[in-house]
Amino acid sequence: MAIEKQYLPDAEVILSHRHDNGADLWTTPDKRLFKGAPWSALESAMFLTELGMDPADPLMREMAELFFSVWREDGRFKTAPSGGIYPCQTIHMAEALCRMGYAADPRLRQTFRHLLETQREDGGWKCNKYSFGRGPETEYSNPFPTLTALSAFRFSEHLNREPALDRAVEFLLWHWTVRKPVGPCHYGMGTLFMQVEYPFRNYNLFVYVYILSFYDRAKKDERFLAALSALEGKLADGRVVVERAVPKLAKLSFCAKGKPSALATKRYREVLFNLGIKK
Repeated sequence: MAIEKQYLPDAEVILSHRHDNGADLWTTPDKRLFKGAPWSALESAMFLTELGMDPADPLMREMAELFFSVWREDGRFKTAPSGGIYPCQTIHMAEALCRMGYAADPRLRQTFRHLLETQREDGGWKCNKYSFGRGPETEYSNPFPTLTALSAFRFSEHLNREPALDRAVEFLLWHWTVRKPVGPCHYGMGTLFMQVEYPFRNYNLFVYVYILSFYDRAKKDERFLAALSALEGKLADGRVVVERAVPKLAKLSFCAKGKPSALATKRYREVLFNLGIKK
């Protein structure tokens, strides 16, 4: 799939930031792949993917090579030259490469094995980094990395076949009921969560419904259906209106704040398709 003509100006804006972080491909000279958000290497690749850039495009192949260059044989990704390797980093890299068409790559198969082996008892994944201090809430896994892991797994042979993923789904459905911030990074479901954000880059209602809609364990659950109802209550004539956007993305038409987004609406229609709903 190629980028449609109407979104070529958006692609040009993204490409204009290609060297912002001191090296080519939106990265730094020492390969910090998360540096410079929203114009980091990770996010820029995801924006282009969302716009429809073909995975076979030479640029996307270069991005994939860059991402795989920091892959470790145990399945983890080291996204910066110094510091620890956190589960969330590996999860985000895995999801990105899956969205770029590499879910069947043997290296990602090893990453999937690693994630299944390191899943916590509550069903999620957790980084042992306590930026907000320690408290009872930090004993839980981190909801957003867990949701992102499920996004990666939806591209794999494990989708709706691996019981461990049902546990991850249950953990996220439990969070819908509890709502309070949990995990070391304090992911909650407050005012910001309930605002529709697009493209998907933070823990929010839209991405929560979208990813869970791929999992049979969630589809008929009353908690998921309540989240879906909340999302549908925000639609305008069946279209998704972007409620929250990063100011640095303001020049991009496909995710303009306060306006219906055709590409976001396409994602919503995927939810309906996953649920077998025709509208």
